[in-house]
Amino acid sequence: MKNSFFNKVLIVLCLGSVVYIACNKKVLDVPPPTVSELSFFKSEAEFRKAIIGAYAGIIDYYSTGNHGGGGGGTGGSAMLEVWFKPADDVTVTAASDAFEYFDNITPGAGKLDQAFRSSYVMIGRANKVIEKLREADPAIFVTTGMRETMEGEMLFLRSLGHFMLWNLFGTAPVDTIVVKSQDQIGLPSSTGTQLLDQCIVDLTKAAAQLPTSWGTSEVGRATKNSAFGLLGKSLVFRANATNGNAADYTAAIAAFNQITGAALTANFNDNFDATKENNVESLFEFQAGKNMGGAPQNSWLSNDACDCGVAGSYFQMFYEGPSGAGGGIYRPSAKLKAAFDAADPRLPLTINPDATKNQFIRYIVGGDALDGQVNSINNIRILRYADILLLKAEAVLKSNGSKSEAIGLVNQIRARARNMVGGGTAPADFSAAETNEGVIMGWIMDERLREFAGEGVRWFDLRRWHLAKFITLNNAFFSSNSPASVKFENTQFPNKNLFFPIPLSETSRNVNIVQNEGY
Repeated sequence: MKNSFFNKVLIVLCLGSVVYIACNKKVLDVPPPTVSELSFFKSEAEFRKAIIGAYAGIIDYYSTGNHGGGGGGTGGSAMLEVWFKPADDVTVTAASDAFEYFDNITPGAGKLDQAFRSSYVMIGRANKVIEKLREADPAIFVTTGMRETMEGEMLFLRSLGHFMLWNLFGTAPVDTIVVKSQDQIGLPSSTGTQLLDQCIVDLTKAAAQLPTSWGTSEVGRATKNSAFGLLGKSLVFRANATNGNAADYTAAIAAFNQITGAALTANFNDNFDATKENNVESLFEFQAGKNMGGAPQNSWLSNDACDCGVAGSYFQMFYEGPSGAGGGIYRPSAKLKAAFDAADPRLPLTINPDATKNQFIRYIVGGDALDGQVNSINNIRILRYADILLLKAEAVLKSNGSKSEAIGLVNQIRARARNMVGGGTAPADFSAAETNEGVIMGWIMDERLREFAGEGVRWFDLRRWHLAKFITLNNAFFSSNSPASVKFENTQFPNKNLFFPIPLSETSRNVNIVQNEGY
């Protein structure tokens, strides 16, 4: 996405250092800032620059190496491998891979360290801006309601960081403060669903404060739909983790019903086309861009306080380049291939029709641009309306709502797919007369596999469904290049592989953090 708001990056490079030092409790080895905190935050324009720095924290989730976050990166790779590989929709070409096979994942893993620390950099930046917004003189805001709007954006980003921590680690400190004294350092680990609890509190407030939409020059900033979508998703996830709390399912439905103006695109492939970004189906995206020099560059912020390399979307995982170019390290699993009706129009838009390629093609075709077959200007769609419809179907079903309504929501997804072809008949609607809850839940789960294949959604789905006891994850469940290598089951620690280990760098510096079982 290229727009004037996010392309004002050169102006805010020095600010990146200010917010970084003020918010990052973990990494302090950066040059002294040329702008002090006391001299900043004096105008609406300066706050606008500060929130770009907070948005930039998302870079680390979807780009190579370490860019928007705070150190500990694994250069030349991407942390998103951490939640793409453990699923059953992808497999890798490597004979052995720790995250796909759940084999020897250790607290010293660099990608886990990066995911943990980068999440807190984004959360910390959001906390700092929230603090300054609440302290600021209302008179400095020239745009009506902008102070409340900006706070809503920061609450949304703080929630995104806590949501990622819940899904990757299960437990981590809930961070809503800016450290002022020594006794505030060393926050304790969360217990139960406290990370999701904070998401739900923050997103409820954010949804009330965010705008319905932004002007064309500021597309990409969080909206009410972004907040309501992530709020409903957090509620469904919490219900999954708490024995099917009906109140959470009902609240999720209410949040989803507050989404306005969103719809499924007529063409499924618009969700993966660089020329169709921020469309009617998209509720929130990673805004990848291109700078004046032509190399992909994320348009939120130019990699903190330095020009350290590209920060486009990471697609080496899919790209099947010539010898020496690209990686193509992710392949569609056998389970995914078998999940599609042969006539489903989504199939050739997901898996290369050339069977000899055995290649994912989502995101890397249709208006895409690659730099060295690694980074891309194509925005990754973090939250889209199709996700909302299927989550709502699940919430309706599990709250003892109308089964026919739940089936109808799933059928909207299937109808969009078949209507891409004139006179299309596949995938056909599921029968609205079905009354068996298990059958309907199976339809929802299988539709999510097809609809979101290769989008990084599947692992979070699998772990929450296992927590909810809808499925049982074991070695036989996963489809990989090397089924015999999968070591998900652990007799001594049955839940071990649902939660990645807390990074060694964190447990060594914070005595109040509790390591996950089995590590």
